Amino acid sequence: MERKLLITLPRFLGLMTLFTMSSAQSPNYVGDDCHSSTTEQALTLTYQTNLNKTLSWLSSDSATSKGYNHTITGNGTVDAVYGLYDCRGDVTGSFCQFCVSTAASEILQRCPNKSSGVVWYNYCILRYSNHNFFGILTTTPSWEILGSKNTTDPEEPQKAEDYMQSLRREATVETNNLYAMGGFHLSHGEERYGLVQCSRDLTNDDCSQCVEAMIDKVSQCCAAKQGWQVLSPSCLIKYDDYMFYQITNPTSSPSPVEAKKGSTINSRTLIITIVSVLVAVALLSFIAYYLWRRYLSNQVLSGSETTPLYFHNHIQRENALNTDLPTIPLIWIRQSTNNFSEFSKLGQGGFGPVYKGNLEDGTEIAVKRLSQTSGQGLEEFKNEVIFIAKLQHRNLVRLLGCCIEENEKLLVYEYMPNSDLNSHLFNEEKRKQLDWKSRLSIINGIAKGLLYLHEDSRLRIIHRDLKASNVLLDQEMNPKISDFGLARTFEKGQIQENTNRVMGTYGYMAPEYAMEGLYSVKSDVFSFGVLLLEIICGKRNSGFYHSEHGQSLLVYSWRLWCEGKSLELLDPILEKTYISSEVMKCIHIGLLCVQEDAADRPTMSAVVVMLASDTMRLPDPRHPAFSVGRKIKEDESTSRTSKEPSVNTVTVSNVLPR
Repeated sequence: MERKLLITLPRFLGLMTLFTMSSAQSPNYVGDDCHSSTTEQALTLTYQTNLNKTLSWLSSDSATSKGYNHTITGNGTVDAVYGLYDCRGDVTGSFCQFCVSTAASEILQRCPNKSSGVVWYNYCILRYSNHNFFGILTTTPSWEILGSKNTTDPEEPQKAEDYMQSLRREATVETNNLYAMGGFHLSHGEERYGLVQCSRDLTNDDCSQCVEAMIDKVSQCCAAKQGWQVLSPSCLIKYDDYMFYQITNPTSSPSPVEAKKGSTINSRTLIITIVSVLVAVALLSFIAYYLWRRYLSNQVLSGSETTPLYFHNHIQRENALNTDLPTIPLIWIRQSTNNFSEFSKLGQGGFGPVYKGNLEDGTEIAVKRLSQTSGQGLEEFKNEVIFIAKLQHRNLVRLLGCCIEENEKLLVYEYMPNSDLNSHLFNEEKRKQLDWKSRLSIINGIAKGLLYLHEDSRLRIIHRDLKASNVLLDQEMNPKISDFGLARTFEKGQIQENTNRVMGTYGYMAPEYAMEGLYSVKSDVFSFGVLLLEIICGKRNSGFYHSEHGQSLLVYSWRLWCEGKSLELLDPILEKTYISSEVMKCIHIGLLCVQEDAADRPTMSAVVVMLASDTMRLPDPRHPAFSVGRKIKEDESTSRTSKEPSVNTVTVSNVLPR
C-alpha cells in the first residue's frame, strides 16, 4: 500500500492542480490526417493485430508521468507498426492518459483501413504508420485553430511573433526540453500567453525548424486574432489571452509577467512557506484517505470481491481491459452533472440512474451511475467495460470512458439527443416524426450494428437484449445499439450456449432461450425480427394481446401474410410515405427472423443483403415461434425487475393460422 501511495501521489497531485485551473477541460478533437494511405484497402490480419497491440500499449503507457513514448510492434517484419504519443508539456499523468486513450480508441474510426494515421487533440497527438517516422521532421499537413476575438492593438501581431520566437529559443537552446510556455504584458494591463511544443523524438535543430515553420504561418492565417493555435505532426504553437497551460517547472526562468511580480516574492517567502506546509499536510491526509477508498473500490474490477466465474475468465483472457477504456476522474463527472442533480437526470434503469452532463469543451455526455443496491447492475457494469470498450461502429453507442472512484462506478457515453426508439415509436405524437424513409433507415442501421457484433467485431458478441428502448437515436435519427450488460462472447465455430439464468425482455426473447436457456446469434436475429415488425406497425409485441386483434404481433403478422393482406400491418401514419414493395420486403424478412426453428432463421449477414437487394428472391417463411411474453402493456425486462428471473413467469401459446 505504501509503494502504491508513492507511485500514485505525483500523478494525483498533478491532477489536483489541473482541476483547480479554470481552463481545465476534456480532450477536444482538433483534426486528423489519414491521407498518407490514399485509398482504403484491406489491411492484413497480422497488421491489424499489430496495430491493435500498438494502440493498446500506447494507451497503457500514457498512464506514466513521462508524457511521451513510442513503440514498434512486429519489428523487422513487413507488417510492423510504428506508434507514438506525445502529450503537451504541461499535461502528465491521468490527464495525459485520458487524452491518449481517447485518441487510441477513436483513431481507427477516423482513419478506417489506413496503414498510417495521425490524430490531434488539444492536449496530445497520436500517430501510427507502417513506416518508421521516429525522429523525422514532418510539418505537413498543418492545422490552424482561431479564437473568436479580434486584436485591437496594431502592434500585437509583431509582439506575438517576437514572443513566440523567444519561446522557441527557450525550448531548443536554453532548456533542451523541446517545449516552453510563458506570458508577457501587452498593453493597458492586458496579458498574453504562449506555448511551443515539439514531438520529443526530434533533435533541437529539427524542433527549432518546425516551430519556425509554424510561426511563419501565423501571419497568413491568424495574426488578426487574439488567440490561435498552429500545429503539425511534429510541433505546435499556441497563443491566447488567458493562461491555458499549467506551470510545471517552478525552477525555470519566469516569464515577463511573472518577473514583474518577482520583486515582492522575497518579502512573502516565509509566509508562503508556512502556508504551503500546512496545505501540504492537509492535502496528504486527504490523499491517504482518497487512495485507501479508491483501493477498496478498485477491488471490484480486480477480482478481489466475489464475482461471476465468467468475469474472472474474461480477466484472464483480456489483459488489456483497463488499457482500452479511458478513466475519467470523478470530479469531472460531478461537475458536468451538477453533482448528479435531479435536474440532470435522464431516466432510470436496472443498472441505475442516467444523467446528462456537459464537459467544459461543450461535449454532451450521458452518465450511467451504478445503483448502490443493484446486484445485477454490478454484473452489467463489468460486461459493459469488457465488451463495449472494444467495439467501434457507427450503429453502436460509443462508450467514452468509465470511472471507479470512492463508492462510485460510472459509465460515460456519447449523448443521444433523440433519446431511444421506444420513446418515439410508441408515442402517438412522436411517432408521426418517423416516416417510412426514417423507419427503413433505422431498420438498416440496427441490422448493420448486429452484423458487426456477430461477425465483424474484435469479439464475436451476442447482445441478448435487443429491443426498442436499447436503440438510441442521434441528432440525425441514426440508430445506435446500446446496453451491453447482458451481452456474451462466442468463440468461432460455436453454435449455441446454455445458461441457467434467463435474462432479457419479455416479448423479444427467442423461445429456445426463454424455455431452455439456449442462446446464439439466432436469438438476436429473433429479437431483430420482433423489433422490425414493431417498427412497421408502430405497436409493441408485448402489448398486442390486449389490442383488438387478441393475439401476439407475430401471429397476427403471420396470418395477414398467409391471407395476402400484409400491408394491413402497416402503421396508418405511414399511408402517404410508404413504398409498398419495401414494406412487403421488410415484413417478409421480419417473418423469416422470427421462425420457430432457430436453424431456419437467416444470419444477420443474410438479412443485410436481403434489405439491400430489390431483386433477390427471398425464401418463404415458416410459421413464427411461440409467443413468449407476459400480458403487460409496457415492455418489461427481467434484467430490470428481478435478480433471479424464472422462465416459470413466461406464458406460452402456439397459434397457427387457419
